[in-house]
Amino acid sequence: MKSQFSRTELLIGKEAIEKLHKAKVAIFGIGGVGSFVVEGLVRAGIQNFVLVDNDEISLTNLNRQLIATHKTIGRPKVEVAKERILEINPNANVEVYKQFFMPDSNMILDESIDYIVDAVDTVTAKIELVMRANKLNIPIISSMGTGNKLDPTQFEVTDIYKTSICPLAKVMRKELKARGIEKLKVVYSKEDPIKLNISDIKTDSLEEFQDSDKCSKKQVPGSISFVPSVAGLIIAGEVIKDIIK
Repeated sequence: MKSQFSRTELLIGKEAIEKLHKAKVAIFGIGGVGSFVVEGLVRAGIQNFVLVDNDEISLTNLNRQLIATHKTIGRPKVEVAKERILEINPNANVEVYKQFFMPDSNMILDESIDYIVDAVDTVTAKIELVMRANKLNIPIISSMGTGNKLDPTQFEVTDIYKTSICPLAKVMRKELKARGIEKLKVVYSKEDPIKLNISDIKTDSLEEFQDSDKCSKKQVPGSISFVPSVAGLIIAGEVIKDIIK
């Protein structure tokens, strides 16, 4: 009998589909990368989700985030993502946490999670996710920087200690080494970041960044539709392949 996963089952087999249905994946950060991770996972057959993000959708999200439309501006990203998941697969189970994940965050990660996706932007949160994943022995994959990039063909899946070029990866290597973390699967770009001329950007368009610890008026990242989306789908593919292998 046909199902919405019939074509996928032809490719990976019934047993693999059943594994995906049973797996529970936590995605931290439902933005340019994370929203496409969610899309790739639910369409492939993942049915149990934990979504974590404190932000509401804004006007400047429209250029790259799957869940951002003029109708969803102002709404919590986790709620819009949950609705989209259930529209694609009504049998899915979705837990949402509208909060920033930081070292003092509790009640999100436990042994029920089969895989963690780190698609957040702050180094503090990324390190804490890796540390908790290591403690709980849960597989994790982290997205490195996708801002200020134009070439999606330069993404690569590798270990954090084999990365180069990416400024965020450099910081992560140093911090994880200091904490005794020996490995971390990441998606990163080998493309040199493009230098921006932010003097051409109107001041009022920068205001939304001022409450974030990742940006300032001198550090607003440029972005485009086809770069973070590719990183997100690559991550989704790695999660799926790891779960079914």
